[in-house]
Amino acid sequence: MAPAAADGGAESQRQADRLKQEGNALFRKERLSAAIDAYTGAITLCPNVAVYWTNRALCYKKRSEWAKVEADCRTAIQLDSQSVKGHYMLGLALVNSQRLSEGIKALEKSLELGRGAHPASYMVEEIWQELSKAKYIEWEGLSRNRASQLQKLKIACKQALRNYNSLSNAAADTPDEQLNELEEIFKKAAKTDTPAEVPDHLCCKITLDIFRDPVITPSGVTYERAVLLDHLQTVGKFDPVTREALEPHQLVPNLAIKEAVHAFLSEHGWAYKIR
Repeated sequence: MAPAAADGGAESQRQADRLKQEGNALFRKERLSAAIDAYTGAITLCPNVAVYWTNRALCYKKRSEWAKVEADCRTAIQLDSQSVKGHYMLGLALVNSQRLSEGIKALEKSLELGRGAHPASYMVEEIWQELSKAKYIEWEGLSRNRASQLQKLKIACKQALRNYNSLSNAAADTPDEQLNELEEIFKKAAKTDTPAEVPDHLCCKITLDIFRDPVITPSGVTYERAVLLDHLQTVGKFDPVTREALEPHQLVPNLAIKEAVHAFLSEHGWAYKIR
């Protein structure tokens, strides 16, 4: 009985793989309903294979059926906790379902996993782009709330100042001077949420964008990892600035810059906006 059962399982796996390949071909032709049927057939035969679930989720993503994307991705992650696509599409589903905080956590997890597996892959860049959009949206909401609270507080302070001056306090400064000082205080309080230039030392010398995954070369120059790896592969194995010979294995994560970028973005969420 055991060999027969094993043969049956192997045959189910072969059928499921054929259905997966069929689904892939249909997806490329944008025949989404047929592709979903094919992936569903594969899932029915072998429900414990995470990639079948993420492939079907990708079809639902194309149709913006976010509840179904979420359900399939959660199942995929239960089967494979290291699924980059599972965490990524779960993050997209949550963000598009107005669950921003949860979505950002899932996108951050997918970025962490993606960088560990394939740091120069197109998907890592795609994940970063979506995470940046979500973080910027989050900052916009928080910024509006802070601005509203500051405005209310400023109005209350001005009214309190007028009430105080109405008591004819001779020792106080003139009302105009006091109001100007108050205005300056609130301008400084709002400065964090005012977009400005990102400091040069936090930007890649090639892309001029804020660092995402900075690495330092033996020459002491810091670059964006994916961009530098692409340079080494397509242009030549040398440092773009110093022109010294350089191999991929010589790159070392610049943890100090990475931490500085994290601190800057935490204080200045406007910097997540993609140019």
